[in-house]
Amino acid sequence: AGGGASGLSGTWKIAPDSQSFVGYRVQEQLANVGAATAVGRTSGITGSLVFDGSKITDVTIEADLSKLQSDRSQRDNALRQQALETNRFATAAFKLTQPIQVGGTPEAGKTIEATAVGDLTLHGVTKSVSIPLQGQLVNNQVVVVGTLDIVFADFNIAQPRAVTVLSVENHGLLELQLIFAKG
Repeated sequence: AGGGASGLSGTWKIAPDSQSFVGYRVQEQLANVGAATAVGRTSGITGSLVFDGSKITDVTIEADLSKLQSDRSQRDNALRQQALETNRFATAAFKLTQPIQVGGTPEAGKTIEATAVGDLTLHGVTKSVSIPLQGQLVNNQVVVVGTLDIVFADFNIAQPRAVTVLSVENHGLLELQLIFAKG
């Protein structure tokens, strides 16, 4: 990614066939299992970011929640009808509303910490959020990771119910790893 800021300026898109994902991590109590961490991810992601040489001016991301997968098909099937209701609300989206200051030309391998302020649409509800992120330029790609604690009630998400589910926390982590390529 030589060429300094001018070589990095422009539009970067989610790299096809990358290890990009968006997902969740929620604590639950299961009958006959006890405490467990439910983790689900989707790699059905599209989106882009625009870098002007000193700041990221635009980010749009869409995640196909109908492709969420965890270690339990019963959980995945339940989420289609309840909680996230992915049959009704198949897409989650993020749109940046404030530029992200990068602080100069990113150097390959150097981690940049920033906060992305924007509108998150989840379960048909849009809220302004601030997502703490880490980004790094690796092998001519921009790798961004982050987590955000989501209170389910803020997005009108009802807690899932099943005979084997004794309890589920009222919040969970939204996790992301996004890999962007130039062009």
